[in-house]
Amino acid sequence: MCGIVGAVAERSITAILLEGLKRLEYRGYDSAGVAVFTNDGTLARMRRPGKVSELEQALEAEPLVGRLGIAHTRWATHGAPCERNAHPHFSGDLAVVHNGIIENHEALREQLKALGYVFTSDTDTEVIAHLLSHKLKDLTDLTVALKATVKELHGAYGLAVISAKQPDRLVAARSGSPLVIGLGLGENFLASDQLALRQVTDRFMYLEEGDIADIRRDSVQIWDLDGKAVERETVQYRDGAEAADKGEFRHFMLKEIHEQPAVVQRTLEGRMSQNQVLVQAFGPQAAELFAKVRNVQIVACGTSYHAGMVARYWLEELAGIPCQVEVASEFRYRKVVVQPDTLFVTISQSGETADTLAALRNAKELGFLASLAICNVGISSLVRESDLTLLTQAGREIGVASTKAFTTQLVGLLLLTLSLGQVRGTLAAGVEATLVEELRRLPTRLGEALAMDSTVEKIAELFAEKNHTLFLGRGAQFPVAMEGALKLKEISYIHAEAYPAGELKHGPLALVDNDMPVVTVAPNNELLEKLKSNLQEVRARGGQLIVFADEKAGMTNGEGTHVVHMPHIHDILSPILYTIPLQLLSYYVAVLKGTDVDQPRNLAKSVTVE
Repeated sequence: MCGIVGAVAERSITAILLEGLKRLEYRGYDSAGVAVFTNDGTLARMRRPGKVSELEQALEAEPLVGRLGIAHTRWATHGAPCERNAHPHFSGDLAVVHNGIIENHEALREQLKALGYVFTSDTDTEVIAHLLSHKLKDLTDLTVALKATVKELHGAYGLAVISAKQPDRLVAARSGSPLVIGLGLGENFLASDQLALRQVTDRFMYLEEGDIADIRRDSVQIWDLDGKAVERETVQYRDGAEAADKGEFRHFMLKEIHEQPAVVQRTLEGRMSQNQVLVQAFGPQAAELFAKVRNVQIVACGTSYHAGMVARYWLEELAGIPCQVEVASEFRYRKVVVQPDTLFVTISQSGETADTLAALRNAKELGFLASLAICNVGISSLVRESDLTLLTQAGREIGVASTKAFTTQLVGLLLLTLSLGQVRGTLAAGVEATLVEELRRLPTRLGEALAMDSTVEKIAELFAEKNHTLFLGRGAQFPVAMEGALKLKEISYIHAEAYPAGELKHGPLALVDNDMPVVTVAPNNELLEKLKSNLQEVRARGGQLIVFADEKAGMTNGEGTHVVHMPHIHDILSPILYTIPLQLLSYYVAVLKGTDVDQPRNLAKSVTVE
């Protein structure tokens, strides 16, 4: 992984490839490269570790001019981030770029070495290049040889290949790693994300699992997993390209934090009547399936996992449905006992998260009642392979650290909770109508929380010289504390942990001293008095408290205690609201630390491999 761009055209394509790579920088990467069949009839490449800007500078010094080419940004999975491991990889007159992981690369490498092939990198991708080159000795057509090659590959791949001997075509293969074809006039393109191609086209064709594509200037041919010629739907992408522009904001992350009132409003639109949730928003079979649900299993990763943990509180409290929440990478590798009539729920921003997608495919063999995806990308694998779907409408999220995707996931999960309770008749009288009304007010409440931006920025100064932070919450606020700790870790590189506040005496209290800021979320609910007692334990040991408290909670500033008063909100919706200041806090701490906010080290936006 992480980003692929390709083009075949009548004009020079190097600038198009570079612009595509720039538009994919939000995914996170450690090196970049380009290969072009040049106008003088040679296949040439340029690779550089580091940012795309370094590759661009190298190409300014030594231009590669041609009408066929592929480019890549790599996030290291095999071999260190360095030039020799950067893509594209060559074998003879072939160039290959690859997203994914080839699990049997070591066995294939030994076979190819025995055949005389010399490896110059540590990557699994170079195995593909040599294997394809070997197939071409007997199968002279590039597409035919690629079909034979992928039959020997075990794992996940999105592949783009060009050959100096067949310079009129770009061939591609997809298995477990997304690819999209961009359609032009007398030119066509390929990318791992349509965002990379928005500068050249608004018409796209999405490859499905097992597809092989032959892309030429004036035609596109696609074969499915069974080798049958197929046509894929052409989609015109009408959403504006403004998501790729920071506008007035310094970073994409801050822009996306401030977009949350608008995107939450979009997520709610068309999904509620005057006093209830419209169950059909989840699909035409939703009401029939929901009536049978007796248990819910949620599977997700990272931030989406925290959203699932909040949903467990809602599902059991409001809908009376037992709920289990598990990290996808754990779920897929253990023996699972499936309770009768269990709804399998996956949550993912991209819909291509490798472990979550694998867990869904595994779940289909285990006897779950049905599957439901809560996702931000309508054409993703997760959406296509699930029985039911709720799209979160968060729009393009560029910052690696998820913000608006998380809050819209929470909104979607609350809509799911109310829908299940409505269909099964388990909601207490008046609850749904009350919460629907509160959901209508939610965008306004989020705007009020964002208005505290400057207050939170001032609080962030307390963290300038700190290396560790503790986050506390009780009830449904515990997962919010976990999310706050994750955000601080991701972008400021400060070590942070989250605990249920009631667990302080069971170990974490030993960490508390004057150098350990303790961040707490304190809505005005039945656990408030117990939380206040927990905070006294922190102050008694010299801990510095930062408390985001309901304006009616009766908490005030004092020595070592900094209180930020939050707008009052219904307790059920408080996890969504209290997420906002924690996002702002992590952002401003990272700015003070001088870290790369939008592209934190070692991380990628969409984790499409294990």
